Amino acid sequence: MTGHGILSGLLSPPGTRGADPNTRKKTKYSATRRLLLKQKLLKKAGVLLVQEQSNKVTERESTLNERVPPLKLSGLSVQELQELCKELHRKCDTVDEARYDIEAKVLKNEKELVDLNAKINELKGGKRPNLKRVKKSADAMLGALTEAKLSSKADFKSNLKTVKKDKKEEEKADPGDWRKNVESMSGMEGRKKLFNS
Repeated sequence: MTGHGILSGLLSPPGTRGADPNTRKKTKYSATRRLLLKQKLLKKAGVLLVQEQSNKVTERESTLNERVPPLKLSGLSVQELQELCKELHRKCDTVDEARYDIEAKVLKNEKELVDLNAKINELKGGKRPNLKRVKKSADAMLGALTEAKLSSKADFKSNLKTVKKDKKEEEKADPGDWRKNVESMSGMEGRKKLFNS
């Protein structure tokens, strides 16, 4: 047995020592043991969080003291106070310029990111809409498939429109006996029929 095997044999539950490692069951912690471990982890995380916050506060104070030394206003004349104000204004201007430059860089980078994401989406095949899941039974899906197959095999003539002939065209096409037509159209009565029709 190797060193790892000895430890695993000691930590294994009774009755499984010396058995094949592939057939042994994994040990589980009891509920009380898990609760105890969870409480300890939460306490440690809380201590680390408080420590991290205090470190941030001290780091902030030290950087502020380094960048902005405390002002010594006592015993200064009016002219010296004016010079101090001008110097503070110059420092504010330089800080504002740096902030503006950084903001411009950030905006430029964000725009580039949006453009690159759009290019990636175009290369992937465009933006795909979120589709809603539709629940269909197996019978409904089979019915839809068979209907699609039947409609594709439909006869060409069934897709054509049917055209109905007008009655007037039928009458003109089938004149019947021409003598009767001539007699019925002769005189004033025939002209009235033509006028009314």
